[in-house]
Formats: sequence, structure tokens, C-alpha cells
Amino acid sequence: MLDAHQVATTDLVLRVSEAVNPETIDIARYSDFIDALCGDRDYQKRAIETAVRYVAAGEYQTLDELLAENFSTRASLEEVYGDLPTMRSRALFVDKLAASIDLATGTGKSYVIYAVATILLAEGIVDRVLVLCPSLTIEAGLREKFLELAGSEPLRAMMPAESLFASPSIVTGSETILPGCLCVENYHATLEKSRTSLRPTLSGNGAKTLVLNDECHHLRSGSSDVKRWTEFVASKEFGFHYVLGFSGTCYQSDDYFSDVIYRYSLRQAIEDGYVKTVDYVAEDSSSNRDEKFQKIYDNHIYNRDQKYRLVKPLTLIITRDISACKRVTRDLIEFISKKEGLPEEEVGRKVLAVTSDSEHRLNLLRIASVDSAQDPVEWITSVSMLTEGWDVKNVFQVVPHEERAFSSKLLIAQVLGRGLRIPSEYASARPALTVFNHDSWSARIKHLVEEILEIDTRLISQPIAKTPDYNFDIENINYTRRPETETFEQDQEYEFSKGWISLASQVREIERETVYERILRGDHRTKTTRISFQLHSLEDVVEHVHSKFKAIDLEQGTGYSSTYTTDWIRKLIRESLRRVGETDDVVSEENRQRILASFGVIHRSQAKAVRYVAEAQNVFTRRTDTRPKDSVSVAALRRGEVTVFFDENSTSSSVSAAEAHNAQSVIDDDTLPRSGVEEVPNKYNFKTPLSCVFADHKPERLFVRSLIKPENASAITGWVKSTDQGFYPIEYAYRRGTKLTRSTFNPDFFILAGARIYSIEIKEDNEIQAASAENRAKARAAMAHFDLLNEKLGTRKYEFHFLTPQDFDAFFLFLREGRSGYASAMDAALIAHDEG
Repeated sequence: MLDAHQVATTDLVLRVSEAVNPETIDIARYSDFIDALCGDRDYQKRAIETAVRYVAAGEYQTLDELLAENFSTRASLEEVYGDLPTMRSRALFVDKLAASIDLATGTGKSYVIYAVATILLAEGIVDRVLVLCPSLTIEAGLREKFLELAGSEPLRAMMPAESLFASPSIVTGSETILPGCLCVENYHATLEKSRTSLRPTLSGNGAKTLVLNDECHHLRSGSSDVKRWTEFVASKEFGFHYVLGFSGTCYQSDDYFSDVIYRYSLRQAIEDGYVKTVDYVAEDSSSNRDEKFQKIYDNHIYNRDQKYRLVKPLTLIITRDISACKRVTRDLIEFISKKEGLPEEEVGRKVLAVTSDSEHRLNLLRIASVDSAQDPVEWITSVSMLTEGWDVKNVFQVVPHEERAFSSKLLIAQVLGRGLRIPSEYASARPALTVFNHDSWSARIKHLVEEILEIDTRLISQPIAKTPDYNFDIENINYTRRPETETFEQDQEYEFSKGWISLASQVREIERETVYERILRGDHRTKTTRISFQLHSLEDVVEHVHSKFKAIDLEQGTGYSSTYTTDWIRKLIRESLRRVGETDDVVSEENRQRILASFGVIHRSQAKAVRYVAEAQNVFTRRTDTRPKDSVSVAALRRGEVTVFFDENSTSSSVSAAEAHNAQSVIDDDTLPRSGVEEVPNKYNFKTPLSCVFADHKPERLFVRSLIKPENASAITGWVKSTDQGFYPIEYAYRRGTKLTRSTFNPDFFILAGARIYSIEIKEDNEIQAASAENRAKARAAMAHFDLLNEKLGTRKYEFHFLTPQDFDAFFLFLREGRSGYASAMDAALIAHDEG
């Protein structure tokens, strides 16, 4: 394994002195009470004992003293924070006796909160307790739990006879908070405009009031309302001295709190079996919303009908905001309606949207009953900020809908936490929560439980001697380019003079794989879902286009419907389909949209386009074994930013001893995320002359995986991954505003299959719709370059394509079958944009 400097999250937890003067407090007197409350959950007992010792033993007067003591004796803290002032700056309330307690979601924070409050009231350390939380949902859940515990005679009987209060009185902010009271409120009751009696009741009583902040990460969120929560606790008006925070996500974005005195991590909770384990997506190639819905639905049905039949499994979809939640809810109902052949009204009873919007207000009340088998709800859509505090145990699939909205450790941990609780029917079965995350999360999810700082060891990718020899020649052209500007006059009509529209090759059904990784264990399972694609009849598309022309004619007095008849449109679309290998009269949804967009430019305003005319000089040849060296840091592999692909040649005598050592170390390092390293077991499927191959992002990683599949490798003679610079530069130019920008790019891959060489540029799926000026310029330049090269060579030897993950399966199908005429979705989008 590589030598790596590691600092675990547990190394950041502050150590509270074990010294306790029995005359100050004898915590052992409460052991019967704590045992009765916590049962066999020893971590709860340790959390209670640590919190009580910190507050009541008298060893510390402020958090600042605890921070200074730990910083002076803990090397790990100096390594992380650098100096004590930086450590202080990451803590709240350093001038109070304050701290945070980190208990993984689903492990029973409410029991710890209740016990700490009860013991400190019983001892007279404080005479009032204020529990603040961020929402009405959490407030209601805590109050219900505390009323149950406070009313338990067995628990009261376990308290020492001389306790000042055997159990607290549970009240709200609308009531007077008297000595012996535990008040539960959401933080809005602390605001000056609040009509509750909370502020006047506590004024002057803060020194003997214990403030317990549930979900305390909210105090660091930065929102204006929440800042007032923080300001209330810090206010000199009340003079609060005892302040403890509780959370299962003690992160401010990606930074761990610097004031945590006890931690029971998600990792430990999973290992101990107190919460569900987690299967998260390590690899997925879903290309659009419909395909993702098909996979999510497939998981849901498997959970419901096979894996967890003793309960009614729920799927929770979490969105960024209310508008997104409403949109996803509509889309989900429409999808399930089509999938199950049921009316949308009936499906709507299975889908529950939970937001703060007035439209969903009553749904908040229904959350408490969704676990019931009699409740029809199977799907819940929700806004991320509203999901905390739900005591729902039957969630077996969580879907963070927009990956960019959940990019930090805090947000990812919150999403995971929504489904961790275990229903009693599976208490001993170690059930799993499936998280259908964007696969760029995989390394971040792993990082939550295995945090590592990595040294900057670098790996080298370079051509090496192999048997067989996978090198091949690639022709190029020396030429210059001069710009030409073409102007389209206003109201010029598009004539479709070439007789066809640029479409993408289409398929009916295809099997897609999703790879899930089991958190902690690192086991992988691959789930295959048969994805079906929506197809439209040619006649429906023709009639739709022609009806649009009729509408334009009625509005503008034009004659498009006479010029472009149904026969003419039908012939044009058929020819367009034939050119991409389609023999039936069906049109995919993607091509339907492309056709409609093409006809939509018939009546357009004035436009200008800059084109570059190539003036060829001479053809020259470059062999793949001249490709420059490339390198990547192991830290980038650790972060999931790059994947390195190896075979047995990567550690052979063909590379230097140092490079072989580094490569072998990476292969042996089982702490690297799955997205970081991929060893190719059969070197004869790794048909590249390179020692190893770096895939810089997910689409490249998926493409290399396709290249080494046996069925594809058998049709390939050799392939090479280019470098970003210096191997096969193609010049292009585009306008950025009023400025003409010139640059070069190197296509990502060159593949030799039969007598044809494919030049491939890899992009993300979302770049299909966003046809940027730069990508359009790259496409124009590359296609002109390879057309010119083929003309010079006198044969169609080279093909250039932009590919995204949704195209990979169809591309390799064409490659294996030796079929010509392939066009990817992005090829079609870029060409269509320029034609438009």
C-alpha cells in the first residue's frame, strides 16, 4: 500500500478529562436510569456520560479551555487546523461551556438529549432546559418522545431518591418555563417577532438554563433566519452558559466541527447493525430522466415484491427546492402511470409530495402514517431541508434528484440519513438502503467513512513494448486555415437542399448496467435493467410537422403547408433515418425533437456564420508509440477525479522499477474508491500500446470500460488515449462575444477497427442539449479535417464522432458489425445547430 498520511475524523474529537470529583457529581448514581433508558446501546450511554461530565464536573469553565487543552496535547489537531486561532474560528460559543455531540442519524439522539437534560436538572446544575430544533416536524417528534419518557414510571423509579426533579415537565414556548421544565420549541420561537412567551420567560434566567440545539449544523448554515438562532443563544441579554449541540452531520460544508466531544459515526452504526447498511451507485451510464426513472422503478419493485415483502418499502426522492419537487412529482406520476397502465389520479395516491408550500401542507401530517401497510403511499418526493426529523423506517431507496444540489459532506450525509432507520421486521437482518446517487458521489460517500489525506505520488502513462504490438499509424495534414463569413438574409427560407436531416442512430431496447458498492465492505453488485426507448410512428411525426406548417400559414398568411407536403416531409425523414441505419418507419423521441427543431428554422432572422476553409499542404504519418508521456497523482484517484486502467503489463519489465512499484501499490491499495482504479484481468482485451490509461471523468471511464469488453475488443485492432496537448492537435476557432478565439484540441481516442480509424471526442450527456459555440467549432473543424484527409487518401478511412455515454452501446454495436453511417446524438445536435 502507498505510504499515505492519514487523519481520521475520530482524531478530531476532543477529549474531555476523566477527572470527576465525587463531591461535585457522582454520575454512577444515574447508571440504573441510563441503563433502563438506553438498553444495550452502549454508545448512547457513553455520549450521556461524556456530556454530563463535561458540563457538571467543573474541570472546564468554557469551550475555549477545552480547545486549548486538546490543541496543546494532540498533534492531529495542529496538523489539521495549523494553529489554535483557526481551530477556535471553526467553533461556536467558545466563551460558553459549549460543545457538539455527533450521533449518526437513526441512532437515537432524542434519548441522549432527554437523559442529559434530566440528569442536569436532577443535580441542580441547571433549573430549566430549552431544546431548540429547526422545524415543526422535529419539534413534534421530540415533544412526543419526551412526553412518553417523562411519563414512564419505571424510568422515574430509577432516578436517585434525592434528585431535585425525578423527571422534567415537558412544555412549549407558549407556556411559562418554570424550574424543572424542559421546553421544546423550533428556533422560530426565539425570534423577537415571535408571540411566544419564550424570550420574556428566559430573560434573567439564562445562567441556570441548559440550551440543547438539535440538528445543530443548522446554526452554521449562514441563512439570515438561522443566524438569529445563533444570535439568540449567544445573546448577552439571556446570558446562557451551558450550550450543547446534537447532530448526525457535524459538518459545515466539508469541514468537521472543531468542538465535538463525542462521536458515534455512521460507519460504526452500520458495523454494529443499529442502522441499515448502504448500497450506493459506483458506476452508472443513465443518459436521461426516463432511463433513470426506469432504473429507480426497477429497484422499487424489487424491494417491494421480493427483498422486503414483510413491510411496504418506500422510495424517497429528494430535490433542491419546492419548484423542482413539484416538477419531479408530476414527472414521476406520469412515468408510473404509463409503466403500470393506471390513470394518473390513481397513481397520484401512491406519490406524496412533502414541502412547505401551502399546496402540500396537509401532506406533512400524513408522513407519520406512510409506514403503515394500509396507507397507499409508496413514493415520497421532498425538499432536502424538510426531511430531517421524519421517523420513517420503511425507506429502502433514496434518490438525490439533482447531484449538484448535494455536493458537500453535510448534504450527502443528510441524504443518506433519510433512510437509515430499521423497521422492527428486519431488526436482525442487516437490511440495505439503496442510494441511487449520481456516480460522481461514490468517492465522496466513501470519504464520509474513510477520510484520508494522500501524499502526491504520481503514476505515468506511456507507450511500452507489448506482445502483440497494438501500435498503428495515424495520418495527419499540415495545412493553414482562412476565415470566410457567410450571411443569411432576413426571412431566407431553409431549403433542405441536401435531402436529409442529421439524426442519431436509434435502438428499441438496450440493457444498461448499474454497479452498486456496499459501504464499508467495498463489495460490488451489478444490476442490469432493460431500458426501453419511446418510439413514434413516422406518420405521427409527419402529421405533427405538417400541422405546425398549417398553423403558421393561418397566422402569417404563408404557404409552407403547400410547399412542404406530407409526402415531401415523409420522404425527407425516411432518407434521414436510412442514413443512420434505421429501416423501419419509427422515430425515437430524441430524433423527433431533432426533426421538429430542424423544421422550426424555416422562417428565421438574419444570421452570420464564420467558416474556416482548409488549405491543405501535405499528409504525414505519426505512429501511436510517439504519444507523449502523461501523469496523474494518486490523490486525484483518491478523490475520484481520475480512473487509472491497468493490466499485467503495467508492472512488467517494460516500465521502470519505480513506475512498476507505484502501479503495483495502487493495484494493492484497497482503500482507493472503485472509480479510482480498474485492473483489466485479461491483457489481450486491453489493446492499447500504453502502460496504463487515465480516464479524466466518468464518460471517459465508461468508454474505456466499453473498449475492454471482450465482444468489443475482439473487433478492435488497437486504440490509444490521446494526451490533452501535443499528440494530434486540431485547430478550431469560434466567437466568444465579439472576440474570435482560436485554439486546438486533441481528440480523446483513436481506435483502429478493420480498415477504419475512429477519432473520438468524449463529452457529458448534458452537453447534447447545450450545444456550446466551442463544441460546434470543434465539430466543424474536426469533420472538415477528416473529410479532407479521407479525400487526400482516396478512401473513407477516418470517422470522427462526438460521443456521450448514451451513445456508447449503439456506437460499439455499429463498430462490431462493421456498419457505416453511424451518427451519435451529439453529432446530430452539433450539425443540426450549424445547419439551423
